[in-house]
Amino acid sequence: MGPKRPAVVVVAVAAYLLLAAGLWIHVWTGDPAATAGCGCGNSALTVWFLEWPAYALAHGLNPLYSNALFHPVGVNLLSNTGTLALGVPLAPITWLAGPVATLAVASTLVPVASATAAYFLVARWTRWAPAAFVVGLLYGFSPFVVDNLAGGHLNVASLFVLPLIAGRLDELLVRQSGRPVRTGLALGLLVVVQFFLSTEILVVAVVGAAIAVVALVAVGLARDPADVGRRARRALPGLGVAAVVAVVVLAYPTWYDLAGPAHLAGPVWPSIGTFDRYGPANLVVPHPGVWWQNTLSLWGYFGPAPPAEVYLGAGVVAVAVVGLVANRRDRRLWVLGTVALLTAALAMGTGGDPWAPWRLFRALPLLDDVIQGRFIVVTMLCLAAMVGVTADRAWAATHRRGGVTRRAPAHSTGVHRPAATASGVTGRRRAGGVAGRLAAAVVPVGLLAAALVPTLVALAPAVPLTTQTVRTPTWLADAARYTSPDSVLLVYPPPFSGVQSAMAWQATAGMPYLQVGGGGPQGVPSRAGAAKAGMEVLDSLSLGLGPEPTGTAAQLRSVRSALATWGVDTVVVPRQVGPPLIGRGRDAAYAAGFFTAVLGRTPRVQADAWVWTGVSRSPPTLAIGPTVLLDCWAASRQAPVPSPAIPACVLAARR
Repeated sequence: MGPKRPAVVVVAVAAYLLLAAGLWIHVWTGDPAATAGCGCGNSALTVWFLEWPAYALAHGLNPLYSNALFHPVGVNLLSNTGTLALGVPLAPITWLAGPVATLAVASTLVPVASATAAYFLVARWTRWAPAAFVVGLLYGFSPFVVDNLAGGHLNVASLFVLPLIAGRLDELLVRQSGRPVRTGLALGLLVVVQFFLSTEILVVAVVGAAIAVVALVAVGLARDPADVGRRARRALPGLGVAAVVAVVVLAYPTWYDLAGPAHLAGPVWPSIGTFDRYGPANLVVPHPGVWWQNTLSLWGYFGPAPPAEVYLGAGVVAVAVVGLVANRRDRRLWVLGTVALLTAALAMGTGGDPWAPWRLFRALPLLDDVIQGRFIVVTMLCLAAMVGVTADRAWAATHRRGGVTRRAPAHSTGVHRPAATASGVTGRRRAGGVAGRLAAAVVPVGLLAAALVPTLVALAPAVPLTTQTVRTPTWLADAARYTSPDSVLLVYPPPFSGVQSAMAWQATAGMPYLQVGGGGPQGVPSRAGAAKAGMEVLDSLSLGLGPEPTGTAAQLRSVRSALATWGVDTVVVPRQVGPPLIGRGRDAAYAAGFFTAVLGRTPRVQADAWVWTGVSRSPPTLAIGPTVLLDCWAASRQAPVPSPAIPACVLAARR
């Protein structure tokens, strides 16, 4: 039952697709065009980044840049968290059914593609299809993938390119059976694809590949130095072609990322050192604590928490170690084990931990933009491959002892020679009986089960993933009636606050206006320039991690100044929709009172929203007492929402 047989491949891919559909069963049994993990958080950001390429292609605009977000500076999709390698090919789905449907399709296909890519990688080294199939499960449906799909990080959950890169490197450096130039061309194109998926994961892949090459050379020099030289001479043309293809194709996109319009200067995430605090125990302990559930909630996922993204599972680690000890002459396992160990070490701790290797590398160019826990994707691929090779070797050995061997083909010379297979089994095939076959399967199946079951048990409470309906407020869904394409809106809660729902609202409405602010690394206050003070006040008004702004003169002036800096002509505070806080921000009625004080006048109540137009022509900010907003909010809590009562109360209370 070879893993490369077409029928076996079809069954494996169909099984992966069925599992992925089960993971998102609530999407596919509901309305895929209006159901996602959340219409907020990073899912909302991803919805926007899937909509823009389709919108740009349909309107003849630049898919790499948009001023529809972060107006007036705009957003560079290569510097921010765009997923052009998914948004462009899936544009027809966006045109037909909208970006939420595209997110549903992409989120379902990503684990299937990643699992299939890992399957084909290990199929190069194995003859037993179940081993390759389980490798695909361990990698494509790993906690890292499930976590990031749940949290809306589609770009870093898309890991299907890494096994393909590993396969091309194996062909160039080890097997060397094909044409080096053709293999190098494929390798270069894979690097290009990964660049447009996630440059962060590309950096992780390059570091992992460099470690693998050094380990491979070290093992080769220990066994046969002359062979290393011969292989290097054959591999260099292919590596050269790969480098030329990647450099030529990516020269302009790289410049655009680093120096193009709206590029990000300095570290992408200024606070990146605080992102990861994993220790070695997190590799085998499924849940690091309540903080992980809180982290997922801040990302916009409200279901039971899957295991932490660095979780590998004690079974995977144990089987990989057993396989290395039992097959210590197998160079593949030594190389894979070395890469797994070193990348796992890079994923641990933070730059401030004296024991963490990352502190030696975090200040290097490019590496300072990597969230170090994401090195675990290379670890997972290597350990899964070790599990597959170990199970395949056990299958070969026990298969032979169970009474199953191979017959060599008859040659024209009439001489019969034993034909060595990839698993080392020789001789002729003879019936071993059902009992022998069952006995032969116990060890390899047991190894696969030992690796797989702990991860399945850890994931089970979180599967299927929790979903919600993506609801766009009435005024914004019909914004084309009230705005023009060049209207500049501040929508409450503004998406730079961490409450990123407004990005999904703009995308699902078809981009009918320009929007202030946005999510991702560009939305941090340190990048707001002259609008920083006002942005921080709006952050507090929206997310609620601190006390509410009370409407002091300084707060009102800073927000008014920010509105002028951004060129806002319309402020919209819609009736709240979505889950608590992270989906809709603090109470919209309180925000309506606050903006009344900022703009010095009451809004129009229209289509379930408070709306201020002609913002630049507004009178001066109101002078209000420190308790006016809370008093007006408390006095009008029972009024229908949206109601003119709170704005009118604030206006009447001005000094």
